[in-house]
Parts: sequence; structure tokens; C-alpha cells
Amino acid sequence: MTLKIVPNADLEREISADAPPDLWTSVGDDPAFEIRFSPVRKRLLVIHIAAVDEPIDPKFYINRGYGFREKDAVSFPEGRRFIVTADIGSAGTICSLRADPATFPTRFQFDAKTFASAKSAERYISEALGADETTRRIDLGKLPRHWMKLPRLRFGRRGASLTVQYADANYRLASELAAPPVSATAGNWLSIVVPVYNAPPRYLDDLVKSFEAQSEQGTELILSDDGSTSSETRQWYESQQSKDNVRFVLNERNGGIAAATNAGLAHAQGQWIAFLDHDDVIAPHAFRLIRHTLERNLKANFLYTDELVVDDTLKPTGVMLKPAYDSVLLTGVNYINHFSIYRHSRLREIGYLRTGYDGSQDYDLLLRYLESLPEESILHLPYPAYWWRRNGKTYSRKFMDAATSNARKALTERFERLQQAIDVEGALTKTLHRVIFEAPREWPKISIVIPSKDNLDLISRILGDIFTKTDYPNFEVLVIDNGSTDQSVLDLYDRYRQTEPRFSASVTAEAFNFSRSINRGLQAATGEHCLILNNDVEVIESGWLKEMVSCLAYDRTGIVGAKLLFSNDKMQHAGVVIGFGGLAGHWYMNKPKEFGGPMNRLHVRNTMTCVTGAVMLISGDCLRKIGLFDEENFAVAYNDVDYCLRAHKAGYRIVWTPFACLYHHESLSRGSDKSGERKKRFEQEKQNLRRLHATQNFIDRSLNPAYSRDKSDPRIVIPTRLHIPSAS
Repeated sequence: MTLKIVPNADLEREISADAPPDLWTSVGDDPAFEIRFSPVRKRLLVIHIAAVDEPIDPKFYINRGYGFREKDAVSFPEGRRFIVTADIGSAGTICSLRADPATFPTRFQFDAKTFASAKSAERYISEALGADETTRRIDLGKLPRHWMKLPRLRFGRRGASLTVQYADANYRLASELAAPPVSATAGNWLSIVVPVYNAPPRYLDDLVKSFEAQSEQGTELILSDDGSTSSETRQWYESQQSKDNVRFVLNERNGGIAAATNAGLAHAQGQWIAFLDHDDVIAPHAFRLIRHTLERNLKANFLYTDELVVDDTLKPTGVMLKPAYDSVLLTGVNYINHFSIYRHSRLREIGYLRTGYDGSQDYDLLLRYLESLPEESILHLPYPAYWWRRNGKTYSRKFMDAATSNARKALTERFERLQQAIDVEGALTKTLHRVIFEAPREWPKISIVIPSKDNLDLISRILGDIFTKTDYPNFEVLVIDNGSTDQSVLDLYDRYRQTEPRFSASVTAEAFNFSRSINRGLQAATGEHCLILNNDVEVIESGWLKEMVSCLAYDRTGIVGAKLLFSNDKMQHAGVVIGFGGLAGHWYMNKPKEFGGPMNRLHVRNTMTCVTGAVMLISGDCLRKIGLFDEENFAVAYNDVDYCLRAHKAGYRIVWTPFACLYHHESLSRGSDKSGERKKRFEQEKQNLRRLHATQNFIDRSLNPAYSRDKSDPRIVIPTRLHIPSAS
């Protein structure tokens, strides 16, 4: 849709058999239409207003990038009929015009259309006017097209980057979104609090302009200055005119980011609070989308958005596309950051920001604020709602060591409040975090179930790796063999039986059915938890099993998966995403082993919907609740996907960790599923997965909706609709 006419509450449409088209009644003293158009649109706007009763006195508010202000209004003398034209340009980031048809209750006709050429516009005007020579023609001329200095977004131009196309599509869709009925966000609903210190005036100008361009009532911007010493910053404050919804809190002393933010919070009137840095910019229509989301989710306690990354001149350089809320991921990296919306009442309860966490004060606040909140009340709005000016000048960039140390202090205290003793080390990216849970006095017994048949090289290697290269102290190994005939393999079993009391092997000649083999092992297991392990896995690091068992310390965790590599050191498994190809698939397969993925997520632990059964730890509680593997529907393929989905739907968390890394020489012992009976069975198991779990329509929370579901290395897809969350 390129044009939309949105009436306010003082207008009612008249619909009757004898009523002319586009007939409206003003029922108040401030009737107004907001005329919205897309960033890419037809160039000429024509508005037709005609009185039905007494003459009317229309008024137009031109949006110059600051919303609808009286200083930018154009008033007309009374008349009975008006044709108003304006050149809005074929592209731009200013996408609205306000028309007030009258200042008193009356009836009138109102219509607006856009045209690509002057010729087509004049043809329409001639037809509308007919022989009426009393109609007033008014030309507003060329209207402002960009609400900020943003030619670099190149809206609608050929060759625009994928990032620009993605942002453009989101902002166009948001401009067309109808405003929701207001109840939960009535009154002063949102305060933006920004700590400022020696900010360049152009940064502050950009921020204020972006705030004023939102055109949403009930919002305020509070700039809390932290004792700036810059004469330019101080002069900027002095040059600003007084505004009701943009306020300055000028602190005499420099007390740090937390103190300055708290000083701003003391003046905030909104029921919701957001924090920004002084060099950030609010994206077009951000408030509209946030307000719409909060109105749809009355029990929401927290909301966070995606980010457009820009350089110092506001040129887009990338996007931060976040997953749904993941408390495990948050212990490794503050992926939430801005634009985040907090309930003011809860911020008061926890005492606002704490000093002593400079560089990570927002991370400390997040950990305290989100603690004990129901996860379904924590919402992710996948919309690039703010622009992060990534210029390397923030505190955490200049003083990364201190910021990292403060983040780990906040993280340690978070687990202490949960009565869990931890240390925190660097992750695969050293400035990110790996939580080290305190080792138990006695490690729980793990039953390691290995399906196998023949292939001496594979089974001898994995058994050797478990008994000689793994430092876990308490386990048993159960090999479930479906009919080995290789005498060397049978002799290997005998040697282990004689020398290793923790080993057993059961040999039963039968057709290969992975689920059946696993179930036999699970039924014979005596451990507290069970580990399913392929025979074609090779141990790299001795602490892999301790790491996997440690991950069970995260709340609700029922299944843990490992990072697996091909023998050429390329990525084989970093988690399984449901919905890839309409089924399920490994993401980022064949990437280098050091690959970090979006926001370096693959360098820290994540919550996934599924992990591979090649190395899968199942807690005893999860096993008792979910039961055995499905032998009938998933004899060979997708049995791990089915099991994880059953656990996921039952409320169990599934954790993937990069700190347990092994080689997986995939399917070397079994062969291909691409021909003959194996292919038939494989196709049937695909159908079973779709039938039982509707994977073709499954929205995996671990993947941002902007990513494609067609391949292992997902790409950004230009959206055709907005994804507005609903609390479940």
C-alpha cells in the first residue's frame, strides 16, 4: 500500500445509501487525518476536501522531520471546496502529512490520491473540479523528504545493499501499520533516558530529530548530562528551545554513566523506560511498533528490538538480528542491549542502575531486571528500531578490560542470588563469557549408549577415547550392536569386558534401527543421566563430558549437545534449526571451526530447539518424562529431531555448548540414504516429521525471523510483513 488515510478519534465516517462517497463528520474540535505514504511512492499527492454544510477552514501540518508542529502548519481561509497538491517525491524517509479539515463539528468529503506524473494528476483534478470555478487550488510545493541526513540509505535505488533493502522494507511496512486502540499505553507511556557526556552537537541533533520524528503522543526524551566539560556540548544545551517532551537534567559533577542515568530516571514520568547512548538514533516508526506490541501484550514485562548498525555518518553497515529471549545465551554475551523497554515500576523495585559496573552497567541491570520474570513475558520485536552508531568511542571499547571484568562481576552475582557458585572465564571470544559451575562433590553417573556394528577402526577409537582421553570419573559404556560379524570387533568387546567393569556390549543380529538400538541402551542404563554417542565420533579435548554435564545446571535443561567438526576442521554441528527446508537442518555447516556466527553466538552456549543425536546428553528427569525414542516413525533419520521437539514442547531447555568439541566422521559406518530402500525409508521419515510436528510451519525461536530457512548458511530475507510478537 503506497497511501493510507488514518482518521483520529474526532472523526466518524458516514455510511448510508444516499451519502456521497468519502463523507465524514467532525465530532470534536480537533479532527485530523494522518496521510501516510511509503518510502517509495508516486511523486504527486492530490487532496480533495469539500464542505457539505457550512464553509470549512482546513489546516495542514508539514512534517519537516520533527513530527507535526504548529510552526510548520499552513492554514487556509474558509471555503467550500479545496484541491491541495504537494510534491512528496518518489522516495524519502518522511512518510506522512497531517490534514485538519475543520476546527469545529461539521460534515465534509475528504479524499487523497497519488500520481506518478503531473499529466495524470491534472487529468484527475479536471475531472474532480468539473465546471466549479469556486474551488480553491493550493499547492504546498515540494515537501521535505528526509527526516534526517540520510541519503546513504538510498531508498528505492538500484544496487542498494541487502542491509539497506532490509531496513527500507521494515520502515515502509511500519509506515503502513494502523495505530492500535490505546489502553495500556494511555497517558505518559514511554520515557527515553540518555546519559550524555561531552557529546558532539551533531550527535545530539540527530538523536533529538529522530525522537521528534516519531510523532507518538505520551513520550518524552530526557538527556541527563554527566557534568560535561565540552564547551560545544554546553553551548548546545543553551541553544535549545524549551520543549515539554524534551528535557535536560544538567548534573554539576561527573558521576559516571550509572549515576547520570539514575538522575535522568528521577525525572521520568513514563510507565515504560528505554535507555539509549548519546550517539544513538531512533529508527523511523520505532515508537509506533513498540506501542503496538505493548498494546497486544498486556502482560509483557520487557521488550527488546533489533538494531541497524551505522557508521559515524549514519551510513548503514550491518544489522543485529537477535533470537527470541535466551537466558543461557545472555550469560555468554549481552545480545539484548538496546533498544530495550523496561517497566518503570520494576526498575524502581530493583533500585535502578548500580554504580561500580562501568562499561557493563546495562548488562548488570538486565541480569537483575530479568531475574525471575516469566520467560513468556519477555518479548523480542524483530524490527531494527534503533541505529547503533558504531564508532569505537564508547566506554566499553576504550576500556574493554574493565568493562569485561565488570560484566563478569555482574554475572557472578546473578548466580550467587540463585545460590549457584560459579567462576567466569573467557569464551572462544575472550571478551565474552563462559560460566564455570562449581564441580559437584561427586559427578553423577553417566550411561554412554553407543549403537554400532562391525567397523573395528571406528568402535576401537571411540572406546579408547572414552576410557583413556576423557577425564570424567563416573560413567558406564553400553555398546548396542545390531549384528557384528567381524571377529576382530567381537574380540575387542571381549577384551573390554575382561578388563573394564564399566563396559558392556550387547550383540543382536537385526536390521539397523537407530531408535531401537538407543532404546535398548536406555532401558539397560543404570546412570543418573544418559549420553547417546555415535561410534564415528572422536574425542579432541578431555573435558568434553564434564562440560556437557555442567550445562544441566541451567534451569529446566533436559538435553545438551556438543560442537562437532568434520575431519577437515569445518563445522558439522552447531545446533539444529527446525524448519530448514521445511524439516530441520544444521546451521552454519562447513563453516571454519572458529566461525562465530551472528553476534559471535557460536562462541558461547545457546538454547536451541534441537541438537544432533550424534552426541546428545539426556537428563534422567527428561528421559523419565519424555520416554524412549520413536522406533516406528523414525528408525534412522530425524529421531533426534523428534525427541528434542517432544522435550521442547514439554518445557525442557536444550543447550548447545561450543566448549565440548569433538570430531564427527559422519555416517562412515552406515552409508548413504540416497538410493534404494534407504531412500524410500528416508522420504517416509521426512513425511512423518512434517505430520507429527508440522516442521514446515515451525518458527524456531533460536533464529531471527529475518533469516531464510532454505539452507544451512541462512541469508537475510527482505520482509513482506512485520513480525509482531504475542505473549503465549
